[in-house]
Amino acid sequence: MSFTHTQTQQTPSAFTYVTVVSGLPRSGTSMMMQMLAAGGLSAMTDAIRQADADNPRGYFEVERVKRLKDGDGAWMSEAQGKAIKIISALLEHLPSNQRYKVIFMQRTLAETLASQRKMLIHRGEDPARIDDAELTRLFQKHLQKVEAWLAGQPNITVLYVNYNEMIAAPSPFLAQINRFLDQRLDSEQMLAAVDRTLYRNRAA
Repeated sequence: MSFTHTQTQQTPSAFTYVTVVSGLPRSGTSMMMQMLAAGGLSAMTDAIRQADADNPRGYFEVERVKRLKDGDGAWMSEAQGKAIKIISALLEHLPSNQRYKVIFMQRTLAETLASQRKMLIHRGEDPARIDDAELTRLFQKHLQKVEAWLAGQPNITVLYVNYNEMIAAPSPFLAQINRFLDQRLDSEQMLAAVDRTLYRNRAA
């Protein structure tokens, strides 16, 4: 399978870690990938999943990521010096022989649930298979487990980014992200990529 990469202003081989954008589905991971790409970091994608009404600027995904849980991870060496999106449930399957910097997106769970349910409706699926209270409990338990696991990995450093706060006031977060990634990004271009019109599922 071939991958495509956005143009980068840096030489990828100069950075011996993989930048992973993670979080729950619908937590702002696609927007973060979009921002990193705008800032000059190569974004790894296979372009299989096309943009749609839920993500009009694209998903920035690699289908093969789903096979990490099956032990298919040797190809992750291709992601050194680049950014790749991996949902939180798959982080524990990352190959341990690579170094990772994880940007973990956090979003108000009520908004995450609303966004997920809207996506299911768009796909013609039943959005009411599990009630909100049970989903919230499951997500909270999952996030606690993932955060504890990340804290114990010597080859992983993590930056937690609050999606809600970043949308409201991006600049401090962009500076923090740039420091985390060795000052390799163009913060002005990243700021221009923050599209508040896509923030459509807001908690009351």
